[in-house]
Amino acid sequence: MTVHHLMLFLHVLGVTVWVGGMAFAWGCLRPAAMQLPPAQRLPLWAASFSRFFPLVWAAVALIALSGIFMLLETGFARAPRAWHAMLLTGAVMMGVFASIWFGPWVRLQRAVRVEDWASGAVALNAIRQRVAFNLALGVVTIAVATLGLGL
Repeated sequence: MTVHHLMLFLHVLGVTVWVGGMAFAWGCLRPAAMQLPPAQRLPLWAASFSRFFPLVWAAVALIALSGIFMLLETGFARAPRAWHAMLLTGAVMMGVFASIWFGPWVRLQRAVRVEDWASGAVALNAIRQRVAFNLALGVVTIAVATLGLGL
């Protein structure tokens, strides 16, 4: 095994955790949680995010460090255009996640603590919209990485 293979493994592992977690939240947890009243639904989301978001930070670190390592190893000029596209989309996704972490996530936690279900619903909706955007961008990024898409 080479260092490159280890970096590729860590990169794919990070992507799997992050994009897979978003897919699970969007496609499975969200429809199931919609059946619950706000007083149960919002604490469930807060508890789920409190476990998932630290995993996302770890995934972000793995993706960024391994991606930069592989890009530097190859050289920016020699790297496939798809890698440059992944760098851009990954940076956007990281920015969107940071906007969730420092914005609606803080508001959701506060709302759940004081049982302000209306404010919590607004915060959760903002998270939902950003996760939907990041999930779509993550799928596009995986397509660019694996299919090339004419790059």
